[in-house]
Amino acid sequence: MAATDLNTVRETIEARINDECRNVPPLPVVFQNMPYTPEMDASWIQCLVTFLDSEFLSHGGTTDSNNLITGLVTINIFTKSGLGYGDSLTIGKRIRDLYNRINISGVYFDPPVGPSVITSPSPEGYFQTQVRVTFETIEAL
Repeated sequence: MAATDLNTVRETIEARINDECRNVPPLPVVFQNMPYTPEMDASWIQCLVTFLDSEFLSHGGTTDSNNLITGLVTINIFTKSGLGYGDSLTIGKRIRDLYNRINISGVYFDPPVGPSVITSPSPEGYFQTQVRVTFETIEAL
C-alpha cells in the first residue's frame, strides 16, 4: 500500500506561501506549532493546515483503489490596529492569488473565501482577517 504522505502535502502548501511572503513587501510567516513573538507595528501571517475528511473514490482492497483526502488551509493575516482594512485586503489578495483554483503537485485548491474580519483577534492588539481555502488530494493505494 502506498498511502499519501501527509507531510508532503503540508510542505507543498506551506512552501507556496513561504516563497510568496519573501517577495516585496516581505511578510513573516508562522506555521503550526512554531514559537513566534510578533512586532506590534508589523504585519505577519499565520498558516494552518488541517486535514478534514477522506472518502472512497474507488472500491477495492488496500491496493488498486483511490481515496480522496480533503483539508483546509486557514491563513490568518495580522496588521496594525487602527489603520483600517486596506492592508489586510492587499495581503489577502496576494494569498487568494496563490491558491485560487490551482493544482500544485497533485493538491487541488478550491476558490478561497475571505479575507473575513475576525472580531476577537488572537493575539490581541492587531487587526485580524482570515482567508480559508479547502483542498483535495487523491491517495492512490
